[in-house]
Amino acid sequence: QVQLVESGGGLVQAGGSLRLSCAASGRSFSSYTVGWFRQAPGKERVLVAAISWSSNSPYYADSVKGRFTISRDNAERTLYLQLNSLIPEDTAIYYCAARLQGGTPSSPASYAYWGQGTQVTVSS
Repeated sequence: QVQLVESGGGLVQAGGSLRLSCAASGRSFSSYTVGWFRQAPGKERVLVAAISWSSNSPYYADSVKGRFTISRDNAERTLYLQLNSLIPEDTAIYYCAARLQGGTPSSPASYAYWGQGTQVTVSS
């Protein structure tokens, strides 16, 4: 079993930055693929970024490439998402997710473990 707890969300003006954190507990964090999803009101939950256990070739959605950076600290059992150059369209609840298998699939159904989410609101 894996428990995930997000933090770092908030209200920020367009052009600003935030850093989201996801603290993991339970089984071996270093062997998981972990990712960040987001869900805006009335929309589906979509994958923003994901990183495998080896941290090679992270996945980024086209909408956040060049603005967001995903990273992990296996020793601290923590996943991060640095959000730069934020735009109002980035407003959503951001969820941390984990899967035991490799790869970085984009379907939420491929991830077995989820955090409770953290709200990010970008004002224009």
